[in-house]
Amino acid sequence: MNQFEEMQTFVRIVEAGSITKAAEQMNTVKSAISRRLTELEKRLGVSLLTRTTRTQLLTDSGKSYYQQCIRLIDDIADVESTLKNEHCALEGKIKIAAPLSFGLAHLGPALRKFNIINPDIQFEIDFNDRIVDLVEEGFDVAIRISNLADSTMIARRITNTQLILCASPGYLKKHGTPQKLKDLEQGHVKLQYRDQPEQWPFIVNGQSVSVKIPRVLTANNGEFLCQAAMDDLGLIYTPDFICYKSIRLGQLIPVLSDYCATNLIDAYAIYPQNRHLSRRVRSFVDYLVQYFGDTPYWKISAQPSEHK
Repeated sequence: MNQFEEMQTFVRIVEAGSITKAAEQMNTVKSAISRRLTELEKRLGVSLLTRTTRTQLLTDSGKSYYQQCIRLIDDIADVESTLKNEHCALEGKIKIAAPLSFGLAHLGPALRKFNIINPDIQFEIDFNDRIVDLVEEGFDVAIRISNLADSTMIARRITNTQLILCASPGYLKKHGTPQKLKDLEQGHVKLQYRDQPEQWPFIVNGQSVSVKIPRVLTANNGEFLCQAAMDDLGLIYTPDFICYKSIRLGQLIPVLSDYCATNLIDAYAIYPQNRHLSRRVRSFVDYLVQYFGDTPYWKISAQPSEHK
């Protein structure tokens, strides 16, 4: 049995839930499947499954090997499909990791429109602000909004966002509207992202300047903090893709815009290097670049569009 057949057998064992069921699905005897698994573990030098008379559990090595197997099997099928017909309809699964606020508000509508064009694509999405391990966890692509530093990944820029300092009319009426950075130190309070630097960054004459403001609330979700800002609780320094609707409705008012003008952050689609990028994933990333563009619909200076 070659390595590809070993991978297919192992995947069938895992997904069937037992060696017995895998043997039934493969129309062979249980002893043959058990022997193949034993030979595979011996060749790899690791234990892939912990087996009892009632259950089977993947070891850590087994989890990693399983993820790699399904990716390789899927990639091979995709390459063969592409060679048979380069213009065939896209089909199959795309597993995505995306930040929670961006994913729910903006990625969701993009996925729905992509599915209208490609109805045979199935998305599996993890909305989470943590940094995932794409290879270990079996993701095809992840959306990251940050200054990337991981050189082990390939990144494709899909759009950008800008940090906006804003507050509600009620808050500004009570605390005053800051005209200069030093005004922030005169009785103002902030709503803080949990992983945001304690000092907020601004630009003065092309130079980076940091300002520390007392915080009254810390949270790990931008939508929650945006609502807290609308409830007059404090200043919020947040990406425009979170606050743009509130600003257009007059529920939040940008302040000190000249000091935030160059605080741009790019959004990327990232995927592991040194592996085949399936046609469906490549087409999906191309679609995101076109969908959002260099001037996304959430830009405060941009007019509301059909995406709103």
